[in-house]
Amino acid sequence: MPTAGYDALPRVPANHQPLTPLLFLERAAQVFPEHPAVLHAGRTLAYRELRDRCVRLAHALTRRGIGRGDTVAALLPNVPAMLESHYGVPMAGAVLNTINTRLDAGTIAYILDHGEAKAILVDKEYMPVLRAALARCSARPLVVEVDDPLAPEAARGETLGGVPYEALLAEGDPSFDWPMPRDEWDAIALNYTSGTTGRPKGVVYHHRGAHLLAVGNVLSAGLGKHPVYLWTLPMFHCNGWCFPWTICAVAGTHVCLRAVRGPDMWRLMAEHGVTHMCGAPIVMATLLGTPEAEKRPLPRRVQFVVAGAPPPEAVLAAMRAAGFAVCHVYGLTEVYGPAVVNEWHAEWEARPAAEQAALMARQGVRYLALEGLEVMDPATMRAVPADGATLGEVMMRGNVVMKGYLKDPAATEAAFAGGWFHTGDLAVRHPDGYIQLKDRSKDIIISGGENISSIEVEDVLFKHPAVALAAVVAKPDEKWGETPCAFVELKPGASATAEELIAFCRERLAHFKVPRAVVFAELPKTSTGKIQKHVLREMARAGG
Repeated sequence: MPTAGYDALPRVPANHQPLTPLLFLERAAQVFPEHPAVLHAGRTLAYRELRDRCVRLAHALTRRGIGRGDTVAALLPNVPAMLESHYGVPMAGAVLNTINTRLDAGTIAYILDHGEAKAILVDKEYMPVLRAALARCSARPLVVEVDDPLAPEAARGETLGGVPYEALLAEGDPSFDWPMPRDEWDAIALNYTSGTTGRPKGVVYHHRGAHLLAVGNVLSAGLGKHPVYLWTLPMFHCNGWCFPWTICAVAGTHVCLRAVRGPDMWRLMAEHGVTHMCGAPIVMATLLGTPEAEKRPLPRRVQFVVAGAPPPEAVLAAMRAAGFAVCHVYGLTEVYGPAVVNEWHAEWEARPAAEQAALMARQGVRYLALEGLEVMDPATMRAVPADGATLGEVMMRGNVVMKGYLKDPAATEAAFAGGWFHTGDLAVRHPDGYIQLKDRSKDIIISGGENISSIEVEDVLFKHPAVALAAVVAKPDEKWGETPCAFVELKPGASATAEELIAFCRERLAHFKVPRAVVFAELPKTSTGKIQKHVLREMARAGG
């Protein structure tokens, strides 16, 4: 047959290598060895030094018996060690598990056990919560202590008796010939996300997906050579949407930011000529809410990539006036972060502000790195009409979809039913092909860019002796986008105040998961006794 000659050509090392983002750093260090790679606490790391530190980390971990398929956790803010772990850990063949620094000890303990962490890098500030987590889990990871000069003074003396991070690096050799992944399907990262069960699920990324999503970010965020990127997005969140790899792909400068504070962001943007940053709408609010006396003139327009609730018209106008260009994206942990972008058309700039805001509210079209994006009827798996009105479920397929959920084949099979990844998000498709979210089929609350499982919060409320029934839904919030609102029925003869229940939750949950409002009422139910959460959502939107 005519194709026989083509099919006979072999796949050999000369023409086929596994895709991995790790080579982005090697290239940057080779081509731009003296270019600033990392800025933090008055110190600059050039690309040659960043590369050497990452390889030292890889070698040191290897010498301590950590290798292919082992999990290395990180409980760190946006500091250089967190960036270095994105290269050094997978350069050892291991899998990086970045942990949300806002989680409670019980959840961290579960993650360490479920992921079977062999080591954990921890910042001094988070040693107390890690100490409590280690007391509750069976995992006994090597503890590597990161002493950041900008850590709170009160935390600087904390120790768990682990090895200092710099001492660990000193054990490594920068000439170490680190192993490439055997296959681009090898796991590179593990991220835990809240689900409707309340128990976090472990989302597994592979080298191929991380490489492709990083390249997709370069295109969608408009990154040229040598951008200056301010780390307002937590690196623990979907591996910082893969931007630890993205920025090195274009030999950019990582400006680390330990905590998102308005004056610090304005100062760093002005001092270092920041060109790009990412985050949830709360970061926009923090920027705009900074007192005028603490803002700095920006030397250039800054590209702000925002995910989550679409920015309202007034916020968009204020961001433009302050010197920012806004790009709206959408994604999930299961697709490495952003996989859909509101691709902006130049001619839209001539439209009225309200119309521009309506266009910006749409999630958009697929990233170049995502092969399939559809809005489907989940019962028939057929695409809904592109009429801007018919609801369907957002489905995705392609190389930037996760490998699956760690140790959870049933959840993985359900997520991939019918050959598509089921996001659980409900949307419409407009005639021009752009999708727009309308609701969530899962009861996840997104507060400040972080997922909160309503069931997890409800489980805590049910433990209070006065609570008979509890349901938690999202309540719109100007600052955070959404916050948890609890509707509670008390047991006959029992009493409790809203303040008491909020305090009860605060003792048992990460603070961002605690309800901001508690409403005492008989919960609306179906004829079969199921709580009607859609009714409660309307009540929450109306003010409870």
